[in-house]
Amino acid sequence: MKNNAVKNYFKHSFEELTKVTWPTKNQAVKLTIIVLILCAAISLFLGAVDYVFAEIHAYVIQNLI
Repeated sequence: MKNNAVKNYFKHSFEELTKVTWPTKNQAVKLTIIVLILCAAISLFLGAVDYVFAEIHAYVIQNLI
């Protein structure tokens, strides 16, 4: 019975994949560029936040303790 469930799962999964509207090559390239730009922007932002907190931490350690 379990074998049937696994078989049905894969059968229905492949049926659903045939219904997917896949992006064109041009769309895929544009979306990839957007993702890369956003990843770079977020990493720069988080790096700046980390740097600020590290400087605050160093200041506290050196001057207040």
